[in-house]
Amino acid sequence: MKATFAAGCFWGVEARFQQLPGVLSTAVGYEGGKLDNPTYHDVCTDRTGHAEAVEIDYDPAKITYEQLLEEFFQLHDSTQLNRQGPDHGTQYRSVVFFHSPEQEAAAKQTIARLTAEKRFSKPIATQVVPAETFWRAEEYHQRYLEKRGALSCHI
Repeated sequence: MKATFAAGCFWGVEARFQQLPGVLSTAVGYEGGKLDNPTYHDVCTDRTGHAEAVEIDYDPAKITYEQLLEEFFQLHDSTQLNRQGPDHGTQYRSVVFFHSPEQEAAAKQTIARLTAEKRFSKPIATQVVPAETFWRAEEYHQRYLEKRGALSCHI
């Protein structure tokens, strides 16, 4: 099964999801914009509409989509609009890109539950939108932190 999330800089997001049992593979890239085949340089102009995203292939017998959503909401500040930490711009927005009506419903239910629980002191800014085309980022971005011996970045 496939899941796609955007939660700020994709390097740290990818590293966190790679650690989860049941995650089979990850790729970083760009989703949600209007330019075909964008490059990192294109996306960083803040004019393409893409978010830095992580596409996850997972085994639903080992990890559920709901568990992936829980991790997603724990690993970043979903109340920030178009930014995470020092990074700002629309490419750093918080997004659940759903691949099915079931994923859409699960994401919206999770946001409603977290809001009702008052888990965060501010409203959740995460967008829930249909997955479209995932454009794989340049190879040097794939498993970036692992290649450099880093365990995490600022997320």
